[in-house]
Amino acid sequence: MDRLNAFGFTSLQLLTYLDTTTTVSLIMNGHVIAQNGHSTQNGHISQNGQSSQNGHSSRNGHSSQNGTVMKLFTPGPLETTISVREALLTDYGSRSDEMISIIKFIREKLVVFAGVPEDVYTCVPIQGSGTFAVEAVMNTTTDKKNSRVLIIDNGRYGERMEVMCNYMGVEFHGMREPESKPVTGETVRKFLEQDNNWDIVTIVHSETTTGVLNHVVDVGKVVKEICPDALYIVDSMSSFGAIELDLEAGLVDFMISSANKCVEGVPGFAYTICRKDSLLKCQGRATSLCFDLVQQYLGFQKNGMFRFTPPTHCLAAFKQALIELEEEGGVANRTKRYKKIHRALIDGMELLGFEQYIPESTQGCVVTCFKQPTNKNWDFKEFYQGLIDHGYVIYAGNTCNDCMTFRIGSMGRLTSKDVRQLLECVRKVLHNMAIEIPVM
Repeated sequence: MDRLNAFGFTSLQLLTYLDTTTTVSLIMNGHVIAQNGHSTQNGHISQNGQSSQNGHSSRNGHSSQNGTVMKLFTPGPLETTISVREALLTDYGSRSDEMISIIKFIREKLVVFAGVPEDVYTCVPIQGSGTFAVEAVMNTTTDKKNSRVLIIDNGRYGERMEVMCNYMGVEFHGMREPESKPVTGETVRKFLEQDNNWDIVTIVHSETTTGVLNHVVDVGKVVKEICPDALYIVDSMSSFGAIELDLEAGLVDFMISSANKCVEGVPGFAYTICRKDSLLKCQGRATSLCFDLVQQYLGFQKNGMFRFTPPTHCLAAFKQALIELEEEGGVANRTKRYKKIHRALIDGMELLGFEQYIPESTQGCVVTCFKQPTNKNWDFKEFYQGLIDHGYVIYAGNTCNDCMTFRIGSMGRLTSKDVRQLLECVRKVLHNMAIEIPVM
């Protein structure tokens, strides 16, 4: 057979990965006795080239301790394609021409997908998670002694920016809004009319706490009208790549997202897409060597390289993810796919009796927040573990302040079949918990 079991690799690809200079004792039906001289735990190799703990391989590269195939219905990291994971298998020198070319491709392509002119905007990637990029933007843009920062906050990720300002010793105010409602331009206008002395205004686009979509374009117009010199920062961590956002219409100075969200790459780096003039006017403000995005940008302009060791494998996988986003038809078509998954999830959960925390009209298509049932037999930890035992991972735990909830993602390389199977497992777990359907 040309393909080895469900691993997704051809015989040639697998042998190339094992390195032909190494003696391989036996390859039979996908069972590998030695891999580059290292035997696997039970002679089995998984699709991503790593053995699972008991040697059972998984068709999508995610396996639990007992070898069960895992499907990720989380807000990130996400399900990725075989070809994205396959891109992780090639080693690159961090200063090699190949890696410089990959970085250039990523920076240019992200600006294209953002729909902004390349002479006005640029992309600055940085090592680490999305939170690293948010803190890098905050550290780069704030004058630690003089800046006043307004953080529009209706969820955990707005709150996190407040924590960052506390660490940096920056003056800030958290404009607290209900978690269950989107922030509108008029809401912000009323606040700014009382106090317009702000150097920086921040907001989250898709507040992953609940899935609510804030009106960031309208908010941006109001911010620039009343505080024309203020920098406007938008956290689009869980929306960029799947939910259209007009950065120019919203007068956005800095937009932030991560590799392992809707572009469907793997964790390892994040990035900001920002106005060049807004970035460069912040030169000298950063108080962190690693989080200085002006110097990061100038380094890219000088030699095309990260200043410090880049996550080479993750960058290679992200390049492939961008290629696949383009092949899918761009952000508009990815939105259609995510909406289809989201619709199937909501309809199925409602049939089981679950209630959404916020109305559909106020949320995006990437994550849904459900109220936890009040049934005496309900125990979220048991529910969560029951789904894992069936091979499905949702977000672990409540994130809302005024209601016990849980979240299920509908982003990543998921299908309608995956949703149907998840819903069937939800039904089985509820049955095992002696909870009648409908649950509410």
